[in-house]
Parts: sequence; C-alpha cells; structure tokens
Amino acid sequence: MKKIVLSMLVAIFMAIGTAWAGDAVNINTATAKELQKVHGIGAKIADMIVTYRDEHGAFKSVEELKHVKGIGKKTLEKIKDDLTTGEAKE
Repeated sequence: MKKIVLSMLVAIFMAIGTAWAGDAVNINTATAKELQKVHGIGAKIADMIVTYRDEHGAFKSVEELKHVKGIGKKTLEKIKDDLTTGEAKE
C-alpha cells in the first residue's frame, strides 16, 4: 500500500514539477513551438505572439499580451503565471 501511495505522489509531483521549479516560458525569446508548451497557447496564438513581438519589440510585461489579437482577459489570466519576460518576477 505504501508503494502505491508513494508512486502516486511521485507521479503528481512530476506532473506539476515544472510549475514549482519556476520554468516559466520567456515570451521575449521563446519560439512559437516553445510557447505552445504552455497550457492555453495553441499554434495560432503562439504565432501571433511571435509576430507581435517581431513587429513591436520585446514585451515589458506579461500583461502586454492583451495587445495580441486573440488573447483576452480570460486567456491572459489562465496563462500569465506560466510566462515571463525574463525580468525580475512580475
């Protein structure tokens, strides 16, 4: 019984480990493919983020993603904790 519980706990920690490790995706350097690793960002949105960045320069904050077509308040709320601009914690 202890082995089963231990195995389940290990699986849970592995599944959420990257969030605890602080492995946020940098929206100023990530490729579209890397952005798609964030739950809630599909291929279309990832491409739009990269295009916006190429046209307007680096994002100063994750909140600036609201200027990218296709990212509304709900989407931003869902994805913002998994993203960074590479600056100090936002």
